[in-house]
Amino acid sequence: MQLEKVYEPQRFEPRWAQWWVDSGIFHVDAQAPGPVFCLAIPPPNVTGSLHTGHMLEHTEIDATIRWHRMRGDNTLWLPGTDHAGIATQLLVERQLAGEGLTRRGIGREAFLERVWAWKEQYGDTIKRQMIRIGASCDWSRERFTLSPELSRAVREAFVRLYEKGLIYRGEYMVNWCPRCHTALSDLEVVHEEVPSNLWHIRYPVNGKDRCLVVATTRPETMLGDTAVAVNPRDTRYRGLAGATVQLPLMNRAIPVIFDEVADPEFGTGVVKVTPAHDLNDFEAGKRHNLPKVQVIDDAARMTAAAGAYAGLDRLEARQRVVADLDQLGLIEKIEPYPLSLGKCQRCRTAVEPLVSIQWFVKTRPLAEPAIRAIEDGSIRFIPENWSKTYFEWMRNIRDWCISRQLWWGHRIPAWHCLDCRGMTVAREDPAACAQCGSPRLEQDPDVLDTWFSSGLWPFSTLGWPDRTQDLKTFYPNSLLITGFDILFFWVARMIMMGLECMDDVPFREVYIHGLVRDAEGQKMSKTRGNVIDPLQITEQYGTDAVRMSMLLGAAPGTDIILTEERMLSARAFANKIWNAARFIFLNMERSGVAAWMPPPEAARRPEGPEPPLEDRWIFSRLNECAAQAGGAIARYRYHEAAQLLWRFFWHEFCDWHLEIKKLRLRENTGLNADWRNLLTVFEAALRLLHPVMPFITEELWQRLTEGCAGRPASIALARYPEADPGASDPAAERDMELLQELVVSARNLRADLKLDPKQRSEAALYARGAVAALFLREREAVEKLAMVNIQVSGEPAPAQVEGVLRSTTEFDLLLRVPAAQLEAQRLRIQKENERLEKLIENSRRQLADETFLARAPEQVVSSIQTKLADYQAQLAKARETLARLCRSK
Repeated sequence: MQLEKVYEPQRFEPRWAQWWVDSGIFHVDAQAPGPVFCLAIPPPNVTGSLHTGHMLEHTEIDATIRWHRMRGDNTLWLPGTDHAGIATQLLVERQLAGEGLTRRGIGREAFLERVWAWKEQYGDTIKRQMIRIGASCDWSRERFTLSPELSRAVREAFVRLYEKGLIYRGEYMVNWCPRCHTALSDLEVVHEEVPSNLWHIRYPVNGKDRCLVVATTRPETMLGDTAVAVNPRDTRYRGLAGATVQLPLMNRAIPVIFDEVADPEFGTGVVKVTPAHDLNDFEAGKRHNLPKVQVIDDAARMTAAAGAYAGLDRLEARQRVVADLDQLGLIEKIEPYPLSLGKCQRCRTAVEPLVSIQWFVKTRPLAEPAIRAIEDGSIRFIPENWSKTYFEWMRNIRDWCISRQLWWGHRIPAWHCLDCRGMTVAREDPAACAQCGSPRLEQDPDVLDTWFSSGLWPFSTLGWPDRTQDLKTFYPNSLLITGFDILFFWVARMIMMGLECMDDVPFREVYIHGLVRDAEGQKMSKTRGNVIDPLQITEQYGTDAVRMSMLLGAAPGTDIILTEERMLSARAFANKIWNAARFIFLNMERSGVAAWMPPPEAARRPEGPEPPLEDRWIFSRLNECAAQAGGAIARYRYHEAAQLLWRFFWHEFCDWHLEIKKLRLRENTGLNADWRNLLTVFEAALRLLHPVMPFITEELWQRLTEGCAGRPASIALARYPEADPGASDPAAERDMELLQELVVSARNLRADLKLDPKQRSEAALYARGAVAALFLREREAVEKLAMVNIQVSGEPAPAQVEGVLRSTTEFDLLLRVPAAQLEAQRLRIQKENERLEKLIENSRRQLADETFLARAPEQVVSSIQTKLADYQAQLAKARETLARLCRSK
């Protein structure tokens, strides 16, 4: 059972990661008895690899899943990946470009063959990475959004919605990406504020000696204007009813219309109306039956309708248009204007609003029940404040454009008849037109938005539209853990689709986690150069340490600051666990204790007729930790669970119980009460830690229990420790707190005087009653832990003492120190105080210098402030020590 001297997680983590998969211990039986807990993974893109956001999300999910499994719940974490339409297609197109090929050049079928080949070769990267970090999924249920089973579900959902009139095809203004050559939903457009201009252009009024001045941020689109608008309530323009203006550069008359699209408070109150290139103008154009003149094409170049500017890039056309207007004297003024520019989320190209024939989902009828599901508590957001954000978006929702001009994805199940121009929407590929019977059919070339198939994920992955046992058992899912950035992309759509297709919510709770930020609190991005590779840090610090460091900061509603110091600290914690196990295993051999596991019926209370104080205390603390840690995980307060486990294992079990046990254990004793109590607590502590730190706990638990009859195959299948109301021992906790105070007081006095840590000191304890009795019972432990020999007196401490005195409400502890040594200590501390006072004075002078503060980098100022606080704390402590010395003779 000997344990290697050095904690090297890289030696055993990969082995357990693969064993968990190969052994099938996470496979779930849908017909197993007991409470059910199910969570479907937010499917990462098949093109992706793990980033820190995944690492945080998967750590929180895995901790929750392992905890529920250990409680005996029938627990499923369902894994899978998303086909990621645009991302995957662009990746393979770049691969083709490297070969001098294009997708249009090789054709649709050949291109799709290339994408599937790429997926087979590279698509398992993120799965392998998830397995390596210990994701306890049921890999036998792995799903892919473009698999035949899920494709069937997508078709079924599309046809059902179409048959109910909730999907339609029509002409509408869409966000068009000229680089990706596809329509984008509003959520796929990111807005960036960029410096721009507001051009004020004169439009001559026909038949009148006046001009209307129009302000625009896009002068190139004026070539497609089909009206100018004024507000009907704007009294300045009442005389223009029926008037027309001459469209500059294009030499055509366009009408003046009265419409609410014009804001009297903006500019002159007159706006240009370009129905083919602006959503508001498109709607105004429908109200006034205006023509749509498209002057920018899907490659962001000017069309033939742009006249002399045809063929120019849109930005080149802007420069030419402005120059020509200026030459004609039609520029009233140009002023700087910050512009919120919409860009493609994927490639960051400026999107172009274009009128296009697309497929849409009518979202209003779907949104209303989805709103009620949150209002009536059918679904609960954690933190709750995300409900407000959800309501704001859902109550202002627009129809969802679901068609994409891509080849990789779920092709829309609609066929156009080449003879009668009719359309057939069907679950299976039709042989003939449903309207005229012609066999000459052509399937719609577009594919569905990736988020359409993802919206079905909670039930399509369980076998829907078939009524499978999995669907019956695991739908609705119990929980969804995800980031706020896909609250509307995915979460809202899953709720709408689940209610529509399953007549029930897709999950009961949604936990929204924060971002992982760097040490300065900055969001991680490639442009900042602060991206952390989770696989690199797990290799460097160990997966358990990275998990613990993330969970320590994972308070609901906050972002996680991931620093090297935190990961080093978490690795030190893992090393502490390892060293504790090494001590226990080594002494088990010396004492003749074999591999051991507490029997199932063992109570969580110490054995023996009169268990020692440290055993009564640690069992009481174990019970409290089990109650609080389990409760924290249940409430998704992962930071509290991590802190509780850290404190129990390091600061209670290792620092106190194990240190006292070192004084009690003897060789060749066999499995006596001391050993049974120690091993019961250690084994339970490993189970407590397992959801948070699965690798080290599996390694140590397997070694501890090897060969024991009736043990589960893995600690992951062992029972999570539960609170036992009868195991609480307040008296032992009070006594142990007093013992700790005695030991710490003596240690602090010795440390303040910088005494030789290997040399015992003489001390006197002035106490009576229960305190004196406790010390006499635990004298050996106190004296050996504190490195002091103590005499006990029931009298009060004398006013003048030779040594250093520490007083508390319960006792006075005198550390006897010869006078000459005390004087030397006084001089040393006085000299140290003088040094600290000078450092504090210098720091304060720097921080009071306005010139220095204005020029110094922020991190330099922050460093001085931190050092000043540290100097002040050191000085306060040194003065306190000096005051105690001055009370002595």
